[in-house]
This record gives sequence, C-alpha cells and structure tokens, in this order.
Amino acid sequence: MTRLKYIDSHTGGEPTRVVIAGAPDLGAGSMEERKRCLAAEHDWLRRCLILEPRGSDWLVGCLLQPPVGPRSEAGVIFFNNTGYLGMCGHGLIGVVETLAYEKRIGVGTHQFETPAGPVSATLHEDGTVSFTNVESFVYRKNVDVTLPGGRTVRGDIAYGGNWFFLAEEAKVQAGDLTRLWTRAKEIRQALDDQGITGAAGAVIDHIELFGAPSSAETADSRNFVLCPGGEYDRSPCGTGTSAKLACLAAKQLLAPGETWRQESIIGSVFTGTYQPASNGILPTIRGRAFVTGRSECLLDPHDDFRFGIETPQP
Repeated sequence: MTRLKYIDSHTGGEPTRVVIAGAPDLGAGSMEERKRCLAAEHDWLRRCLILEPRGSDWLVGCLLQPPVGPRSEAGVIFFNNTGYLGMCGHGLIGVVETLAYEKRIGVGTHQFETPAGPVSATLHEDGTVSFTNVESFVYRKNVDVTLPGGRTVRGDIAYGGNWFFLAEEAKVQAGDLTRLWTRAKEIRQALDDQGITGAAGAVIDHIELFGAPSSAETADSRNFVLCPGGEYDRSPCGTGTSAKLACLAAKQLLAPGETWRQESIIGSVFTGTYQPASNGILPTIRGRAFVTGRSECLLDPHDDFRFGIETPQP
C-alpha cells in the first residue's frame, strides 16, 4: 500500500497541502525539469491528493524537493486540480508555515527553488511570512476582449509567476460570486477564442477582477481571482497581487516601496511592495498561514478510485 504524508494549511482562507514524505524520486534536475517528470510519469500523486474523494477543486498541492543549490532551503512544485503551476504565492507562505511547524526552519529569510525561478521568503517574529517573488511585468496594456453578446472588457495582461488578465469590475463583493464567476469564465473563454495570450503564446489561465475594497481603512482594492481549475482563490492571490503591483507600477500609480493592501473576496488581506527590476518589478508579498492538519494518504490497490475521480461538471 502506497503512503504519502502531508500537512494541510490555509493562507488567507486558501488551502495548501504540502507533501512531506512518500513521494517518488524525480531526479536531480531543476524544479522545472522535475515538474515535467512529475507530470509525465507520476501524475497519480497530484490526482490522488487534489481530486475527490480526498481533495477539492480549490485545493493547491505542493511537493517538497531537495534543492539544487546549497543555499536553498527546498525546492517546491505546486499543482492543482488541472495541472501544475510555475509559482504559487499563498502556497509558498503555506510551505514556510509548514516547515516552521515541523521545526525545520525558524525566524529569518530562506531561499526556495520553484519552476518559475528562485524566490526568497521571510518568516517574521509575528508569524507572518513575506516572500520576494520572481520578476513580474506587464506584457500588454488596455487589451479589449469581446464577450458573448458583444460586450467589450478592457484589461491588462501581466505576469506574476503565472499569467493574468486583470480587469476592473464595478462591484466585487461576496454576494456577487455567481456573477463574478460567470464573468471571469467568459473572459477566459474569450481570450482562448480570440487568440489572446501571454508572451510566447503562453496561456492566460488566471482572471483577476478588481474593484473597491470593503473598507478603505483596511485595504486599497478587493479582487476576485479565477484559477485555472475553475475555482476562485479564497486568498488575495500572491501571484495575482504581484501582477497587480506590476500594473500599478507600469501606470505610475504606486511608487517603489509604497505599500498596497490587497483584499480577497472573503476579506483576507495581503500587503505588497515592489522594487524596480530590469524588465518589470520585484514584488514582495506578506500574509499569514495556519496549519490545519497532518495526515497520511493511503492508496489501497483494491480501491478503484485511489487515484482520484474526474468529477463531471454540472
């Protein structure tokens, strides 16, 4: 019987499942190479942990890996219900909290290797975690997308470790989830249909709708982020906040070092700052994660659904 040990946490309401033991050997290559190996040869790990009956569409998984560089704490490979991610901001905060819970790291700054590139994360005395993300940038500004019925939505295409289409929305409130979900799905389908992509034809698989915060005293903006698997991010989205900071910087609406408070659809908040970089910005995002459980996944060879269920969508 195959056994996988993992620790669950949530960051601003968004869950992360970190595999700490039992995973297959992916070799000694870069995290991008190991991600490809995991996807091609061992996708059962992603499926059994993320899909039903053990997982859910809004869950993000992470596989810890021995790092390539001697100064790195660990390598990390993130995945969700549809595939693999280059980087995951809330997930990295969850990883840091998990490693602290396991007493593998303490307060201070630690280096991590991701498929998108190296990132650093700092565990602060108050329990919050900040991470300096990969270089983020705006690829195209003021892009028009035609939705069903002929309506046009204008937004920016930006990279924050994943590709985003960011568009302003009049109302971003928890009571508008169905409308926001529908709108975001329409935008993503329209991007595909109209051949609108990121650099080098990259698929834009995250849609970020943003508007006024619930209170100007606690946040500067509120967002709804549709993730690749069709679910929305409960947190303010670390890579999405990075992409947002890149847009603000490109439009000279936020100065280097100035703090931006990004609220999620459920009310959790990340703070972000940035410094200029050669092709964009280096964003630093800060939030808090909490460990919620420690478990062992058992894969019984007699269980026909041990590798997860591809549940039909209504």
